[in-house]
Order: sequence, then C-alpha cells, then structure tokens
Amino acid sequence: MAKPAQGAKYRGSIHDFPGFDPNQDAEALYTAMKGFGSDKEAILDIITSRSNRQRQEVCQSYKSLYGKDLIADLKYELTGKFERLIVGLMRPPAYCDAKEIKDAISGIGTDEKCLIEILASRTNEQMHQLVAAYKDAYERDLEADIIGDTSGHFQKMLVVLLQGTREEDDVVSEDLVQQDVQDLYEAGELKWGTDEAQFIYILGSWPLGPMLKSGPSMRPIRRTITSPWRML
Repeated sequence: MAKPAQGAKYRGSIHDFPGFDPNQDAEALYTAMKGFGSDKEAILDIITSRSNRQRQEVCQSYKSLYGKDLIADLKYELTGKFERLIVGLMRPPAYCDAKEIKDAISGIGTDEKCLIEILASRTNEQMHQLVAAYKDAYERDLEADIIGDTSGHFQKMLVVLLQGTREEDDVVSEDLVQQDVQDLYEAGELKWGTDEAQFIYILGSWPLGPMLKSGPSMRPIRRTITSPWRML
C-alpha cells in the first residue's frame, strides 16, 4: 500500500452522502423501528453511509416529523453493542468523546488508555467542545471529574490538555524545536531525577500537528522525551 504524501492529512472514510434527504432518511428510520422488532439492516445501512453532519440533520427532521427523539427511539429498539455503536454514531463527535470519557472514569478503576487516546489527540476547538458537551450531558465538570479519578503527574498532564491551549501553528521553527529539546534534556538527563513539571508544560503546549509527525525535526524531541522516562 502506498504511503500518503508528506504533509498529507488523513481523512475519515465516511463522506457526505450524495442526494441526501434528511426527511426521507427520518421516514425510513421510523419505518424500520415501527411495529414489532426493528429492521436492523436498514438502520445500519442508513446511519453508516451518512456523515456525522448529515446524521444531525436526520435527528432534527425526525423530531420535526414525529415529535420524538431519534436517539431515544434507537436506544429503545436496539440492544447491546449494536445499540452502543449506532447511538455513538448518531451523537456529535464531542458528545461521543464525552460518553467514552464518562465510561472510562466510572466505576472501579480508570481506563487510562481511553483518556490518553482522546485528550492527547484533540484540537483546542475539539477540546472546548468536549468540555461543553460533558457539562451538557452529565451536568458535571469534566476537569473536576478527571482530577477526582486520576493522580500525580498523569493527572496534571490531563488537566493541562483539558485547557485546550496548545499552540496551533503547524509550522514549527527549528530553533524553537532545538530550544525545547535542550530544555527537556536539562529537565531530564542533566538532573538528578526528572523535572516533570517542565515536561508537562512543554509537551502540553506543543502544537498537535507536529507532535504527530515523524519527520527529522521531531526525532530529537522524541529521543529526549523517551530517555528520562524509561525507568518510570
């Protein structure tokens, strides 16, 4: 498989459905859930072939046509993992993230991998939307819940990420990279112990795009990050 060209951005595989008609989709979903049982194939076919933006329009049309909440009806008609999948697809991305985080910190233990996957990979705008969606869905403060379920430097890093204040310039100066490498080196290799606060400050404010790239400018900073944490 050919690798994407340098600088190319990955895109999701679901795009706007051509000839989209939200009223027609709403009617088809209503029919699929009408009567005894439900037509799961029809539900799956419609929802998985529409973009998230289009799904939100279907929700609005469904309420306008039938005076009912589409997600509530889907929850009632479906069960198990299929219900979780379909309902997740119907929610705006921020609400889906909020649900995953709520599940990750509920009950005994914490799904730290889930917290890292979401909070370390969202843009500033997506992070602000997530915090607002969590507040709207659960009437709780996300930062307070994260603090209550995590601890130590991991907790501090998550709180920094939750602020949504990363630099947003995808073009990073080589001089600034070298300065950050030097600062991280001095906070790690050159110290007795590690200055975790400095690591958190620098890595929590770095632009998301360059952090995900594997170009030569990022190799020194990755080596510097890895070295002092190997024994932790």
